[in-house]
Amino acid sequence: MKVAVLISGRGSNLQALIDAQIKTGAEIVLVISSVEGAQGLERAAKAGIPTIVINHKDFDGRQPFDAAMTDAIEAGGADFVCLAGFMRILSDDFIAHWRNRLINIHPSLLPAYKGLNVQQRVLDAGEAQAGCTVHFVRPEMDTGPIIAQAKVPVMADDDAGSLAERILEQEHVIYPEALRLIAEGRVRIENERVLIDGAATDAPDNFA
Repeated sequence: MKVAVLISGRGSNLQALIDAQIKTGAEIVLVISSVEGAQGLERAAKAGIPTIVINHKDFDGRQPFDAAMTDAIEAGGADFVCLAGFMRILSDDFIAHWRNRLINIHPSLLPAYKGLNVQQRVLDAGEAQAGCTVHFVRPEMDTGPIIAQAKVPVMADDDAGSLAERILEQEHVIYPEALRLIAEGRVRIENERVLIDGAATDAPDNFA
């Protein structure tokens, strides 16, 4: 499976996907950044992966920006897209074009805590657990069939930063694992629910 990864920042989840390429069976053939000079571009270059910067400010609206990304992804030979800290809202047309070939990782146990500032909101709510979710992308923000989740405890002395770091460690585990399952052809979507062929259960946090 040929994958394009879309980033906007430091690219730590991109690095996890790069490091796991042999294990996942998914080859990253292109990294697109919406931000010039993003650290993730350096990570890709060190791994010998082609990169391109597509800045939304160079386009008259979301549609032409997204169309330019689709053109670049297809020209790069990718047939699947991973969002890894990509900080732009995608158009419905882009999401429809890549339907069931576009996944994202979000630092909460979706459907809870969509959007931004997740860790502080979790702390403010007094939650005992937090976590992260890999899901297929749908037009509504942070929705779509869930492929995998991982939970982490919320500690009494946590602040948003420490909780975010604990969650990020699990993101680096479940994102490559979710991509592996997809590359192996084991992930099916039925009635907007993910089923994993060959797993002991179809629970989204089961990687058997």
